[in-house]
Parts: sequence; C-alpha cells; structure tokens
Amino acid sequence: MNKKRLVEDYIFRAEKRIKMLEFLKKEESYADVVREAQEVVELLLKGLILFFGLDVPKIHDVSKFIEQNIEIFPEIVKENIEKLKIISKTLRKERELAFYGLIDWIPSEEYTLKDAEKAINWAKEVFQIVKIALST
Repeated sequence: MNKKRLVEDYIFRAEKRIKMLEFLKKEESYADVVREAQEVVELLLKGLILFFGLDVPKIHDVSKFIEQNIEIFPEIVKENIEKLKIISKTLRKERELAFYGLIDWIPSEEYTLKDAEKAINWAKEVFQIVKIALST
C-alpha cells in the first residue's frame, strides 16, 4: 500500500466533504452536517496517524491514540491536542444519534443551525491543523 497516496486521498476527500457540509447546512439538514463532520474529522485524524507511520486504530475517536503517541507528531498537533480531543470526542458522541436518532430524539428536529455551524467550524479547524502538520 502506498501510504502517502492514501493520506493524500484522505485529505482530498475531507476537503470535498467540508464543501458538502456547507451544502447540507444550506439545505437545513443539520443532523447530517453533524454526522458528516464527524466523518471528516475521523478521516483527517486517521490520515495524520498514517502519515506519521503508525497503524490506524479501528475506532471512530482516535484522539486518545494521538495523545498517547504525541511525541511523534509536529508542534502544531502538540499545541492543539486538547482542542483535537474535544472536537473528536464530542463529534464521536453525536455520531449515531445524529444519524439514527432515537424514538424520543428525531435528528431533524433536534439539531439546529448553531449545531451545524459548530460542526463545520470544527471540521475546518481540524483540516487546517492536519494540513499544517503534514507540511512540516
């Protein structure tokens, strides 16, 4: 497997998905924004892990794994590890709820524009951190 090409593909697809988040927001599909933002963040963080030569864990929130191996990552990751943990963990908690909902939690009725904007901003923040990390 060509890890460099795979990481490049992760970044390419994450960038396209961020554009999709804006479309979903415009369509007022706020639950889908939250769900898809989680996938963007997961893809970016797994790309980061792969780029720096580690085996990628098969879990949705890899922030703890990054923290446990922080010494191999560049300064931008070290400086932002707490932010990355908050973003990844928070979106991970919302992952299934935003997609499937519950009998008393209808995703389209519960998620708001504010939730969608926060998720988009988080995805963009992680994108920027990862892009900088990969260029160092």
